[in-house]
Amino acid sequence: MTDFDTDLKTKLALETARIHWRELQPWFAKGHAISVAASLDLVEVSFQLCQDNKAMFEAWMLEGLVKPVEDAEAQDWFERDTELWAVVVKPWVLVQDKPLQSH
Repeated sequence: MTDFDTDLKTKLALETARIHWRELQPWFAKGHAISVAASLDLVEVSFQLCQDNKAMFEAWMLEGLVKPVEDAEAQDWFERDTELWAVVVKPWVLVQDKPLQSH
């Protein structure tokens, strides 16, 4: 991994935050909200998106680990006022329904 890759991963990690789904509605309405399975590392997924790693994304998509946010999923998050992990990699917002980790 190069220094650039490390710097990019650090930048993405710092830009990852918890946000309520309702605040992400504009991205969903545009079809730019991507759901990332809780089993994946959100920073790694966003890094691979920045790297345009099509092979990795295709594999994740085939496994259903990365996909556009579905209407039913969005409705459920909206009704429960769910707080998600999110990171923006323009024009996309990657979201992950994963609880906060307690230490």
